Amino acid sequence: MADSKPLAARKTGQERSRAKNLTPRSKTAKRAAKPRSKASKSSTKLRAKGSAKSTKANAKSIAADAKSSESVTRGSAKPTKSVAERGAKSTRSPVKGRTKAAKPPAKLAKDPARRSDASELAKQHRDISVSEFFAKNRHLLGFDNPSKALLTTVKEGVDNSLDACEEAGILPDIRVSISQLSETRFRVVIEDNGPGIMRAQVPKVFGSLLYGSKFHRLRQSRGQQGIGISAAGMYGLLTTGKPIIITTRTGPKKDAHHLELVIDTKLNAPKIRRDDVVEWDKKHGTRVEIELEGAYRGGQHSVDAYIRQISLANPHAEITYVPPKAEEHGAEHVFPRVTDEAPKETAEIKPHPYGVELGVLMQMFRDTTARNARSCLQNDFSRVSADTASEILERANVPATRRPGDVNRDQAESIHQAIQATKLMAPPMDCIAPIGEELIERALRSEVSAAFYTSVSRRPVVYRGNPFLIEVGLAYGGALPADQTVTAYRYANRVPLQYQQGACAITKAISGTEWRNYQMQQPRGALPVGPMLLMVHIASVWVPFTSESKEAIAHYPEIIKEIRLGLQECGRKVATHIRKQRREADAEKKRAYIVKYIPQVAIGLQQILSLNDGQRDTIVSNLTSVLEKSRKL
Repeated sequence: MADSKPLAARKTGQERSRAKNLTPRSKTAKRAAKPRSKASKSSTKLRAKGSAKSTKANAKSIAADAKSSESVTRGSAKPTKSVAERGAKSTRSPVKGRTKAAKPPAKLAKDPARRSDASELAKQHRDISVSEFFAKNRHLLGFDNPSKALLTTVKEGVDNSLDACEEAGILPDIRVSISQLSETRFRVVIEDNGPGIMRAQVPKVFGSLLYGSKFHRLRQSRGQQGIGISAAGMYGLLTTGKPIIITTRTGPKKDAHHLELVIDTKLNAPKIRRDDVVEWDKKHGTRVEIELEGAYRGGQHSVDAYIRQISLANPHAEITYVPPKAEEHGAEHVFPRVTDEAPKETAEIKPHPYGVELGVLMQMFRDTTARNARSCLQNDFSRVSADTASEILERANVPATRRPGDVNRDQAESIHQAIQATKLMAPPMDCIAPIGEELIERALRSEVSAAFYTSVSRRPVVYRGNPFLIEVGLAYGGALPADQTVTAYRYANRVPLQYQQGACAITKAISGTEWRNYQMQQPRGALPVGPMLLMVHIASVWVPFTSESKEAIAHYPEIIKEIRLGLQECGRKVATHIRKQRREADAEKKRAYIVKYIPQVAIGLQQILSLNDGQRDTIVSNLTSVLEKSRKL
């Protein structure tokens, strides 16, 4: 045979390569076994010497660690292992012959005794007063800077006066006076002819934040949160240390009370400094005096602009304004009453089921006095009849006779979902008092010099179960500047909104309207340019402001849609007016050309027909009369 080796002794190429890899004499080992040069030997000695030094240093550090560990654990019952022993035990690798570096011990604070434990941290917790919070965060209430603080103080006082007069059915007669005491200090006095305030309520109204009569009711009003005037008094106290001064009388036969009080910010409670009965020439009304740090400036965000704008939205009020500096119209400026008819009285409504969230619904079930769930839905909500309540409960699979207090979370969620799936009538609209198209137009004519006026009042609609209504007024041409962006007056429940214009839903609706379709110039995504003034008013039982300072309206799609529809309706009217103006201008231009050449035509006819001067003048007169007749047609 050619191959004398047995079959078992034969090796395939794969086996030979496997055996080659398993041999201890690999290429690396062979390379290491070769004789080294002098340079490599010297480097090896240096590495060995450095290794010996590092070993000695490690030994010293281990001995020191062991010594410190022994000193820490001295006096304990069980001996503590040294750091070296623990390290040697913990660094043993599962692979034979290999070790890994020991983890360094956890770092402790230099002085652990000074650290607070849970009990000490618990002692630091305490309640935060509402007044204390807003005293540190007064920018949330509109007191960002001195000029804005002065404006906010006037605004809150005027809003309270208008609300009080309207609720009592009195035509408002308000006087606003600002006196400059020094460069940065002002005294603001707001006086009205309202029904007055009961003596027992005065300290709480002016000396306690979040105290008011309008927060818990669904009814149109200027104030909502019970913060405004008391926050203005708190700002005056913080900046000047002076108390807020109130004089009030509730009737001609009642005493006039004069109080001076401050706010205890830690307790959110008033402290009365003075309480007297004084002589006062008013039969009824309230006078509020606040001294504060501020700045008086002109322009769009000034007190002057605010007074002018609020007179437009409240044509039933007469406002007398006394600025700190006399203006061209004199020491005081009177904005007369446009109408003697007070706004209609608004009714308070119950919450609509569409606007109630799950948590609020559960709370209403707990607080109701109704005996069963059907009665609760029928009596505590608006636009829910007995049949509708039964339909909602049947759809939610909840017994109609179940006690409201026994309704659990899952059942309440089923009821909430069934409400959204049930068709309900819109809430009643007698809770809203719009200004009205006629009064808006009359107010614009009295304050704005323009060539064209129009106004629109939309029908009431609903957002989140809350009824609201949009009104738009427009003035065009006249003395309004033609090369600037349009002037936009924003109102919420008859109150001007002067700050955060870019964050407001009204501004978004105006800039989102295609004004080019209405013969106006408009940069992309911006306000239109032209001689126009826009006045947009939202009236609602609950205006969705973006912050406590009530400076901008939240971007609800339903609100933006209604504002845009009102703007488009006014836009169509002003577009008709603009096109008419342009036709008249073109006709006037053509007429001017014809009038210019009529004498030349008459002279030509005179030369051709050999007419005398009298006949020439007759031709001129006849052509002019024909031109006038065609212009009238």
